[in-house]
Amino acid sequence: MQFSKIEPSYTSKDGCRLVWKGVDEDDLDTVILNKVELEKLVEILKQDSTGEVELEDQVSRIMINSDVTQFDLKDRDLLEVKTSEFQKQLLSYAQIPHEPQYIQIYPKEFYPSITIRKDESKENSHEKITEKSLLQTILASKPKTSQDFSQSDLFRVFSTRRSTRKFDKTKIEGWMVDKILAAADTAPTAGNFQGFKVFYIKNKKTKEALVEAANNQPYVNAPVVLVFCMDPSRVRMQFPPEILQKFSLQDATLAAAYSQLAASGLGLSSIWIGMIDEEKIKSILETNLRPSSILCIGYPKKSRPPKSRRNLKELIQVVE
Repeated sequence: MQFSKIEPSYTSKDGCRLVWKGVDEDDLDTVILNKVELEKLVEILKQDSTGEVELEDQVSRIMINSDVTQFDLKDRDLLEVKTSEFQKQLLSYAQIPHEPQYIQIYPKEFYPSITIRKDESKENSHEKITEKSLLQTILASKPKTSQDFSQSDLFRVFSTRRSTRKFDKTKIEGWMVDKILAAADTAPTAGNFQGFKVFYIKNKKTKEALVEAANNQPYVNAPVVLVFCMDPSRVRMQFPPEILQKFSLQDATLAAAYSQLAASGLGLSSIWIGMIDEEKIKSILETNLRPSSILCIGYPKKSRPPKSRRNLKELIQVVE
């Protein structure tokens, strides 16, 4: 892993994220520092001295030496960076004020915390007008007690989920698979007809065949492999065939999404596979049903934070 960059933290304008990159596109590792940890690190580097910074878990630590700075993190591989390079980047980063994101979701809270930024375009000489975000309007009411949401609530799952392409070989417990499949069963569906079918692949040779049918993506051979297929014959509604096909595709897609979120809520990782040879998959599964996606699930080899996304203000267009 090679040290890549320093960027603002998801959860605070006062901390930062330290990013390392590997050879593969998805091979990333990230260390998130809070305000106190960052300040201690900056102080040591400002003085051109050596030292050590203990992180908030009281186990992980950063060791600053004259040549190399090492990150000894709990349950993770040792990360390193040349101290001279790291010093230059971090001190430069610390000199620049960093604004919080327009919307910030705090995974450790019971609900998404929302930062409202002032709309400078509406300033006048007497007052500043604060503009509400679209997300704040949607989430206008906050839970009154901690009983309303648990630590594993839906918004925490949303904000911490990320895809992975490297799975541990550890077997997934049966009760977890049951919950993932049950989540698919609860997904929204056109007319409640559930126009889809899920193939739960246990056979090793079948998984290997699916790798080839999925553009030779090796991670398709995961501990749990689910193939979501469209079944428009279940959608008994008086619409043209093309509409029933559309409903069925939507049903299968929503079911896969619900399963993916359920897996994340259980502490597992997943990867959604959409680049597939539909005819090959139909042949492998001996079915006439058209596949929409493959969902591969397992324990990740490394737990990583989610990647940054674009500003919500750029994503949403409000039509009034």
